[in-house]
Amino acid sequence: MRRLALLLAVLASGVLAGCARPAAPRAASAHWEAPASTAPGTSPGSATPGAGAPSSAPAPSATRAKPGAKPTTPPPAPTTAAGRTGGRPALTDPGPAGSVRGTGSDGVALTFDDGPDPKNTMDLLDLLKEQGVKATFCVVGFRARDHPEVIRRIVAEGHTICNHSWQHLEHLSERDDGYLSWDLQSTNDAIHAAAPGAKIEYFRAPYGNFTPRLIQFAGRLNLKPIFWDVDDECYTTAKYGVGPAMTNHMTSIVQRDTRPGSIILSHENLKPHTVSTYRTLLPWLKAHFRLIVMPTSP
Repeated sequence: MRRLALLLAVLASGVLAGCARPAAPRAASAHWEAPASTAPGTSPGSATPGAGAPSSAPAPSATRAKPGAKPTTPPPAPTTAAGRTGGRPALTDPGPAGSVRGTGSDGVALTFDDGPDPKNTMDLLDLLKEQGVKATFCVVGFRARDHPEVIRRIVAEGHTICNHSWQHLEHLSERDDGYLSWDLQSTNDAIHAAAPGAKIEYFRAPYGNFTPRLIQFAGRLNLKPIFWDVDDECYTTAKYGVGPAMTNHMTSIVQRDTRPGSIILSHENLKPHTVSTYRTLLPWLKAHFRLIVMPTSP
């Protein structure tokens, strides 16, 4: 009897050991939730090892995003061109009221507003000639009338002339039809009085305050509305003065923000610090970009 009891105990322990074996792994749920680390643009079923789902997991038959999860967008690819765009997107969006914001090519255009200034514009023209660079000058009508010799030089040296209104009124678009027609036409007339052969194909609203109505009036004179992509803030003299602090400020903005296709806004009227800044900034721009003048028709 003792031997029989011992034999029965041994058999019972074997049965219990067999019941203790691990269960087979469960199949993946049909409602598998995407892990937070899944790469943007990759469906959970195609996740690669280390991207959220283990590589051995079977592809789910259906997926469902986590409640409240927000779609992620991959950062823009860094630009490898010399322009140092810092990941900024391409120039595709227009300026206010549909004005032109970029050059339409990889070229970068320098534009100088509010002149002509009999001293600073002349100094800037000297610098541009020395560096072999052409620019676009957005001139104010009454100043063109008062300094025709500067207008003549701008045109003679191959720069582009842009109509910047007669007296730079901030709310020009709010004036009546008669005034708008007179303002833009008088500015063109003052430019042509100084340089009869000048091609005037662009218009820049004072302060960039374009409206559809203002663009319509410019269109009557076949003037294209140009805005800008980079503003060097040369007018912030109350904060930076006119010395090295301002030069450093302007330079840092232009170097940070300029990309292929940019139109750079600056001002030379009553701003000698603009000329001093571009003495060092122009060589940098030439080394990193193709500088162009805003084109005119043949």
